[in-house]
Amino acid sequence: MFSGSLYALLAGFLGAAASLSAKLSLGSDYLKEMCESGLSDWTDGWSPVCDWLHVPLRLLCAGLLFTCNAIMWAFFSKALRHSSSSARATVTTTASNFISSGVLGRLVFGETHVALWWVGISLALCGLLVLHSATPHTHAQEDGKKSE
Repeated sequence: MFSGSLYALLAGFLGAAASLSAKLSLGSDYLKEMCESGLSDWTDGWSPVCDWLHVPLRLLCAGLLFTCNAIMWAFFSKALRHSSSSARATVTTTASNFISSGVLGRLVFGETHVALWWVGISLALCGLLVLHSATPHTHAQEDGKKSE
């Protein structure tokens, strides 16, 4: 059985994958450029295949967008159920989403991030570490306070 933190990490990654799918399906000619660069080794320059192939690829990415979002919400709800607090699950999911978005953006689009972005991620991870190292407080209920 997975712990709440693992479900939260997976939910964050799937949220980033959904964002990537949205950018690919709705973005301006990313898939067409990827197709042309991938087929440039086999053909000399322009390939008429890429003029129509990007349309089904966009539809596939749109399907992945909805699928990743649905699975992400399922994992996030499991993270909420298995975590000791909802704040822990939410912060873990958010940090995982930011980091996964940065890694996927670098791998797929070649994006680079400025130092301020890395400082922000570092602060989020420090907060996550503090949140995960704190022990949850349980409140003992007093029998005399109940008036049922």
